[in-house]
Amino acid sequence: MLKPIRLTLFWTPRVAGILFVLFLSIFALDVFGEVSGFWETLLALFMHLLPAIALAIAVGLAWRWEWVGAVLFTGFAIWYLAVMRGFPWSVYMILAGVPLLVGLLFGVDWYYRKELRLR
Repeated sequence: MLKPIRLTLFWTPRVAGILFVLFLSIFALDVFGEVSGFWETLLALFMHLLPAIALAIAVGLAWRWEWVGAVLFTGFAIWYLAVMRGFPWSVYMILAGVPLLVGLLFGVDWYYRKELRLR
């Protein structure tokens, strides 16, 4: 496999995963619009950041073990589709489609890195 393709295959899911975590974190900022005390706001912020924290941990684990990223990001997409209801289809395409794509990219990276190690 050519080196530019290998580098692209290595970096694309990692960068996309980090960007998706940052994008997901933006939605936690809506807690500051509520009128609450300090501790209630802090707890609400933590609760809103839980999916982003979980996916950030997934990116960290996937940096070393690509199959973990494939399983966790794909699992997040399936969980989101199974649990969340009542949104327009565009929301599902972004909040479930992007992690599914990242999970597939981690899976492809894992498959080809395994194949390269056998040679």
